[in-house]
Amino acid sequence: MFPLVHHQDYSLRQDADPSRAIRFPWDKYTLVRDILRADPDPPTEHEAPLISQGWVEAVHDSGYVGEVLSAAVPTEKARRIGFPITLSLARRALRTSGGTWMAARLALERGYAANGAGGSHHALYDTGAGYCIFNDLAIAAHRLLTEKQVRHVLIVDLDVHQGDGTASLLAGRHDVTTFSMHAEKNFPARKAQSTLDLELPDGTDDDAYLDALEDALPRLIDRCRPDIILYQAGVDAHEDDRLGRLALTDVGLAARDSFVGGEARRRGIPLASALGGGYGLDQHAVARRHADAMRVLAMSYYR
Repeated sequence: MFPLVHHQDYSLRQDADPSRAIRFPWDKYTLVRDILRADPDPPTEHEAPLISQGWVEAVHDSGYVGEVLSAAVPTEKARRIGFPITLSLARRALRTSGGTWMAARLALERGYAANGAGGSHHALYDTGAGYCIFNDLAIAAHRLLTEKQVRHVLIVDLDVHQGDGTASLLAGRHDVTTFSMHAEKNFPARKAQSTLDLELPDGTDDDAYLDALEDALPRLIDRCRPDIILYQAGVDAHEDDRLGRLALTDVGLAARDSFVGGEARRRGIPLASALGGGYGLDQHAVARRHADAMRVLAMSYYR
């Protein structure tokens, strides 16, 4: 089966402030791992490392990084992130960034690998936002390129929300291409500019979504010719998601992931996925969608 990067630090429900109605699904990370462990052919698990502070500061403002690592994030920034930052959450942010980088390294060896967390695409240069502290996708891309593991990175972001932080942090780089396909009227209100943005109207269904993806992604891959694809595989485009505005079904999500995996496999491009968004009242249903995304990506890549 496929390599899965995970760590117990990914689930830190105890950090949630019970005085606030936080929507962040702290439980889903362990649930995803447990669902996959129960498979007849479970993934090979790898422990996510803590990425070093230097790699984070290569992408983010050092002052902001220091605020996070000392759990001294100002109230206005914590409000923008969505929860107060504790020392254990700071450690988690280092761990999830290390996990996406490790998944990318494993993908270069194995073809496909998944991080069981990550996809923190709203984190900006000097602040976090939208439940995102450090931008693991930008950090992993920068490290891969700096260490000369690859020459060009394509980031495919199919979360229902635009990857504004990723686009902003990597803007102007000739060695990274960013693609975000998202709900036009969803968060963030002020969008950034990716290399390619596709904005979809509220209620976009499976057929319209897949038509747009199948038209855009192959041409983009062929134009930028990446050495690896980092895939933000959020499942919040699902029709039952509380924070989404699109209308994909389970079948539509599976077709989306099968297409992404198949396009990478057909060209021999390594593919690493990060978990991304997924918000619902039923945590088990959300976790199953995430697990299904990894299963489908692995099956489409390794078939």
